[in-house]
Amino acid sequence: MQKFKNIITVCASLVLWACSSTTDIDAVPLRYSEPRFQTKAPIELNVEKVDIKSEFVPSFTRPNVEHLFPVSIEKTAKIWAEDRLKADGFGSNKIAEYIIKDASVTEEIETSEELLQKDRLKYRANLSVVLKITDKSNLSAAQTTIDAWRELRIPADTNIAEKERYWNDMVKKLFDEFNVRMEQNINEYLNMYVKNNYSIKEYNN
Repeated sequence: MQKFKNIITVCASLVLWACSSTTDIDAVPLRYSEPRFQTKAPIELNVEKVDIKSEFVPSFTRPNVEHLFPVSIEKTAKIWAEDRLKADGFGSNKIAEYIIKDASVTEEIETSEELLQKDRLKYRANLSVVLKITDKSNLSAAQTTIDAWRELRIPADTNIAEKERYWNDMVKKLFDEFNVRMEQNINEYLNMYVKNNYSIKEYNN
């Protein structure tokens, strides 16, 4: 009889362990990582080096919520420069400065005026980056600026796991656009500093 009780106790313990493990797995949040841009050919610049820096300072107070995002816009902007910009003019006296001016996200509650409609949360992601070519005397030769933004609206009662999915997709789409526009701007406005690009941009007065 004692042996039978021991067997029941062991079986009960195994069932409890299995239930606990399943719950723990379900509770683990999805992890997101910053996108990479290595599938695109690097943009080779006739400069001695590419200096990547950020002047953006997060406030950590609402309405700013960029610190809550699982994927950082600021970090992704730095990764873009690391993946896409290449210094290939080692005899040059020029330096490329890639400066992140803004990488913020704000949150706003939109109250519904309709009885059966839910309130919504509106998010606006802002990205502002300057790429300028200077010489060693810090005299600016040319520069281009990209100001990109994207908005997202979701129900106010969306749970955190779903919010993170929306936020991750929002950042990805923001950088899909940024990637295209920045490359276009470099080839158009900084073309004389792009290796093997011999076209001359004409500006109308």
